[in-house]
Amino acid sequence: MEKITSSSLEEFYKRNGAALPERIIEEIGHFNIFESEKLFNKEDGTRQMPYSRRSYYKISLLRGKSDAEYADKTIHINGNALLFATPKIPYKWNPADADQTGMFCVFTPDFLLPSKSGVILEDMPIFQPGGIPVFEVSATQATEIEYIFRKMQKEIAADYKFKYDLLRNLLLELIHFGQKLTPMATLSNTQNASERIASLFVELLERQFPLQSANQRLNLRTPHQYAERLAVHVNHLNKSLKEATGQTTTNLIAMRIIQEAKILLRQTDWNISEIAWTLGFDDIAQFSNFFKKDTSYSPSAFRLN
Repeated sequence: MEKITSSSLEEFYKRNGAALPERIIEEIGHFNIFESEKLFNKEDGTRQMPYSRRSYYKISLLRGKSDAEYADKTIHINGNALLFATPKIPYKWNPADADQTGMFCVFTPDFLLPSKSGVILEDMPIFQPGGIPVFEVSATQATEIEYIFRKMQKEIAADYKFKYDLLRNLLLELIHFGQKLTPMATLSNTQNASERIASLFVELLERQFPLQSANQRLNLRTPHQYAERLAVHVNHLNKSLKEATGQTTTNLIAMRIIQEAKILLRQTDWNISEIAWTLGFDDIAQFSNFFKKDTSYSPSAFRLN
C-alpha cells in the first residue's frame, strides 16, 4: 500500500526551499503564487507530487503531458489543464515528460473567509466532494488563465494597501473560470486502483482523528460518506478494500472508532454520553451495544478495568 504523507504549508515551503511568509498567515490567512518550473521540488530534483494530506487549497495551470490520479481514476493531460486541489480530496500528479511548465497558487481557507470575500469556499461547486476537478483548456484559454496568474504575481509583489482584496478578486475570477469549464473525462483505471483506493480511504479515515474536544464530532461516519469523498461508488469502494485489506468498509470504520473509543475512555475524563456523541452515536445505548459487541465490555466497565 502506497504511503500517504502529511503536507502542511510549512512542509510545502521547506520542500521547495522557500521561506514561509509568517506575516501573511497571521494577518489575512495565507496566499502565494509560484512558477512551477522555477520552484517545484528543488530539494530532490524530481517533479512528482505524491499523495499527501494537504492543509491548503491549490490551483494549478499545467502545461505538458502528465497524469492526475484520484482514487481509481487517472486523468491523462496531453496539453494544457487547470487543476483544483482541496484538503478534502487526495490526489497524485505524475509528469509524463520533462517538458513541464505552468503556474500555481496556494491558499488557506481563511484567506477566503465570507467576511473577507463574501463567499463560502466549501459551498462552491468546484470544491465539492465527488467530482474530479481537472479541466482541459485550449491554448487561448491557457493564455487567459496565465494572465490572471501574472496579475496575481504582480499584485503580491506590490506595496498597495489593499492588494490582498485585489488578490481575492483575482482568485475568485480563477475559480469561476474553472467552474465554467467541463471536467476532463476519466481516461483509464490503473491496475493498482484497489491499493490506491485503500490508501486514500485510510488517509481519510485517519484524518478524522484524534478527537480533541467533547464538542468535536466525527465528520465521516458511513461507507457512503467516504465513497462520496473519494468520488467512487460505495460498492466499488467496498470491493477495493476487500481486495486490498480483506476487510469491508464498515469493518474498517468500526475498528477505527473502537480504537478511538478506547483511547477516550482511558485517557480523558469525558463522560460516556460525551464520548458517544463525539463518535457519532445518537445515544449511550447505541454506543454501549456497539462497544460491547467488539470488546465484550461495556464502556463504563472498560474504563474501570
